[in-house]
Amino acid sequence: MPDKTDLKYKRLLLKLSGEALMGKGQYGIDMAVADRLARDVAEAVNAGCEIAIVVGGGNIFRGMAGAASGMERATADYMGMLATVMNALALQGALEKAGQPARVMSAIPMPTVCESYVRPKALDHLAKGRVVVFGAGTGNPFFTTDTAATLRAIEMDCGAVAKATQVDGVYSADPKKDPAATRYDRLTYSEVLARDLKVMDGAAIALARDNRLPVIVLSIEEQGNLLKVLRGTARSTVIEG
Repeated sequence: MPDKTDLKYKRLLLKLSGEALMGKGQYGIDMAVADRLARDVAEAVNAGCEIAIVVGGGNIFRGMAGAASGMERATADYMGMLATVMNALALQGALEKAGQPARVMSAIPMPTVCESYVRPKALDHLAKGRVVVFGAGTGNPFFTTDTAATLRAIEMDCGAVAKATQVDGVYSADPKKDPAATRYDRLTYSEVLARDLKVMDGAAIALARDNRLPVIVLSIEEQGNLLKVLRGTARSTVIEG
């Protein structure tokens, strides 16, 4: 049995953007990237942590972009939710390939494709060592996958939600565009909202605040970083308090 005593979190929700699955491409899924992410998740599970994942769909279709192009917003959001299910299935395949059992659960019922989201069933999967990949957001338009990640983390009794990005934490500005951007090690929910830091949308941060759920922002580019987060050694920004 794995030794869980050195883990800061016994159950964690990982939020992955759809763009994280693109790799260097402009669209779609780079399975080499999915395989690398799956190995990181499998490593974390082998260390003794129960992992749930919420994945976005921006690499395939983004509801906000569709609405901006003239599509009715609710319809565009539903299309974006379907894109997240495609990503979830790709992640499930990568996890199974890495030897890590996984289940996709969708907020929009599609029984021939994957399981429908039912909280007790999801908790049972986690308790049995399976990674649960949540697709279709919250099942409702006008909510982002950041909000879905926060909601599922609370429902799954997770110790924190880890938002994987391309940088090693939260900055005062985009560090790729502004070399003078300040990096934060710790922030409060109120500071994130007051400074409009764009870590997650306001609804997600407010939901995390109201339920005292820590948000950890980390780089997914560095292999093994997820396990470092679990051990409290990763370079990241922690939002709480």
